Amino acid sequence: MAPQPRTAGVSRRSLLRGLGAAGVAAAAAPALTGCVVESAGSTGTGAGSAANEVTGAFDWKRAKGTTIRILQTPHPYQKSFAPLLKEFTELTGITVVPELVAEADYFTKLNTELSGGAGTHDVFMTGAYFIWQYGPPGWMEDLYPWVQNSSATSADYDFEDIFEGLRTSTRWDFKTGSPLGFGGQWAIPWGFETNVIAYNKTLFDKRGIKPADTFDDLIGLAHDLTDRKNNRYGIAFRGSKSWATVHPGFMTQFTREGGKDFEVHDGRLKATMNSPVAVEFTKKWVDLAKASGPSAWPTYDYPQCTTDLGNGVAAMVYDADSATYPKNKPGASKEAGHLGWHPGPAGKDGSYATNLWTWSLAMNSASKHKLAAWLFIQWATGKQAMSKAVKQGAFADPTRQSVFDQTFKQTLGGFPGYLETFEKVIGSTKIQFTPEKQFFDVAENWAVGLQQMYSGADAQSTLDKVAAAANKAVKG
Repeated sequence: MAPQPRTAGVSRRSLLRGLGAAGVAAAAAPALTGCVVESAGSTGTGAGSAANEVTGAFDWKRAKGTTIRILQTPHPYQKSFAPLLKEFTELTGITVVPELVAEADYFTKLNTELSGGAGTHDVFMTGAYFIWQYGPPGWMEDLYPWVQNSSATSADYDFEDIFEGLRTSTRWDFKTGSPLGFGGQWAIPWGFETNVIAYNKTLFDKRGIKPADTFDDLIGLAHDLTDRKNNRYGIAFRGSKSWATVHPGFMTQFTREGGKDFEVHDGRLKATMNSPVAVEFTKKWVDLAKASGPSAWPTYDYPQCTTDLGNGVAAMVYDADSATYPKNKPGASKEAGHLGWHPGPAGKDGSYATNLWTWSLAMNSASKHKLAAWLFIQWATGKQAMSKAVKQGAFADPTRQSVFDQTFKQTLGGFPGYLETFEKVIGSTKIQFTPEKQFFDVAENWAVGLQQMYSGADAQSTLDKVAAAANKAVKG
């Protein structure tokens, strides 16, 4: 989740342009380039799981005296929970030793530890896409057997309370062409973001205009709001050479307009980001960036987008709702109190399909303290702790329906359209990408294609090359 710009020079998204280097061991693992690996629990059966060793009545104190280590990167979620760790220790008798690693180094360190089989950290923060690389080699513990074991999981946990699109986003069987939502539960969603439009509501109200309900109307609206002479432009969205460029607003609208990254043919994935529908949309998207986006679009990631919105330079941003959320807090930006939210244009068939990112908590399969690790994950993703974290004021969006309804809604009085937007898209919010183990390479190459089109390259031939490279990548 990306609720606010980082002060560090490298974000989670941009650093992953180098994931190929950071994940040499992952790339070399046969599981990532060859056959499907049926690691323990990959089919969701829980055979051989350490969870099966836990019997009897559930007891928070069952692992009393244990010390666990958790690996995290500084983030509003982490900061919201930090003051609550002592409550977990009081509840369980388990000591938690957190280690914080800057985003620029986080995934490099995590990958090195997991690929080496070290059990140094029992629990770690991760995003759903990383499951597609970290899961097949057996580096992650399947948490589904733990969820299902009433001896290990409190009757109050209510796993189904977590939004369905989030639960399925962290579950996969590692089989080529299989959709998400089957197989092992490799992480538990902790916080997330939908990708929608935030806009300068005060500006819109002054001009008597409303957010666009179709993509073509959005193009026209952004053009009308662009005033280069006065350093104002219509819409910001990401353009850097990173997988993150195709992840938020692009993939959301791409899907709504009928685009697909891959389709399954004869049991194999075939790239389709060069289909007629995809080419038409992508050309419009790039043209929109040129005509009504920031002049330095090829360098833009979410911090630049949200900063321009907060400074009144951009009239709209198509990105994570929780990335724009902080800009509306009193004193947070020049335009604080002036922002509003909108689902963004519906597709031609009325689709509000929305791509998501979720920061989740996973267990190191090499952990020597799995029961204690599961108790921590269970507590941190549970109703009570999450409600308290939301009240800290920096936790958006909670992954649980009950916490959203009973706690988070109460914070939205000064955020026009945020609740309505959330409720409009949540039923269609899930990972819109096809799960595949070469995701980061494929997505980054796709972003490079967008930059080439921005520089004048032909849309069809460019996307044909992107698709060809994707087909080669997924074949291993």
